[in-house]
Amino acid sequence: MKKKFGIIGKPIKHSLSPVLHKYWFKKYSINADYEIIEAGDQELPEIIKKIKRGDYAGINVTLPFKQKIINHIDKIVNDAELTGSVNTVLLNNSKIVIGENTDVYGLQAAYLKEIENNFNKKALVIGAGGVSPSVILSIKKSGIKNISITNRTNEKCIFLKKKFSFLHIVPWENLKSEIKKFDIIINATSLGLKNGDDFNFNFANTKNEVIYIDTIYNPLETKTFKYLRDEGRKVFNGLDMFIYQGQKSFYLWNKVNPEIDDGLVELLNSKLK
Repeated sequence: MKKKFGIIGKPIKHSLSPVLHKYWFKKYSINADYEIIEAGDQELPEIIKKIKRGDYAGINVTLPFKQKIINHIDKIVNDAELTGSVNTVLLNNSKIVIGENTDVYGLQAAYLKEIENNFNKKALVIGAGGVSPSVILSIKKSGIKNISITNRTNEKCIFLKKKFSFLHIVPWENLKSEIKKFDIIINATSLGLKNGDDFNFNFANTKNEVIYIDTIYNPLETKTFKYLRDEGRKVFNGLDMFIYQGQKSFYLWNKVNPEIDDGLVELLNSKLK
């Protein structure tokens, strides 16, 4: 019987998750399909019921449901429990719907493992939305102790500080002047996303040796990414993080650790041009 997977979010049409997982299904001869599930809040309970019934073998979860989905699943584990954020849902052998988080692994595997002398580094997370708890935890796991956060709505930063007491809050209006203090800057907002809003200032004040990571992969190069790259800064887009979080999701569902090969990377890049 053909297994069915999908990704739930809104908006979701830009997602490359179907391309990623279908590539691996084909490569490992797994009889499965993967679809986009555009849904509203009110449809979450029914989607979880479909997992319980076996209509879906598993789903990925993206904005704006990474926190909201928790109210509808049976149990959250590991990094999902530590972050209060779920991006992968599966049914275990006891028919319990489990919420997992592979975003933390995705960010670490893609970028943070390469950063040296983490102990003395200062990191800034821009944004306090769905992916931000995962970004904060992955930075902490990589050994960086000095972590700050900023967001257009300050209340969201205060809410995150309740979960991660070590966070320093940078008021949004101070971001332009404060940005020069940081060694690593991670954009965890949707600013720069295809057909969306962007930052209303450039990052001219950053350190020369700053590392800038965009969690966005569509487009591959946001306005801020291009600006900092052209200024000679070290920049990463969100594509590697996306691939690695998908790799772990795939493993959790299929117990196959899929290879990230050149063919896959070329295919994904071609879809983003």
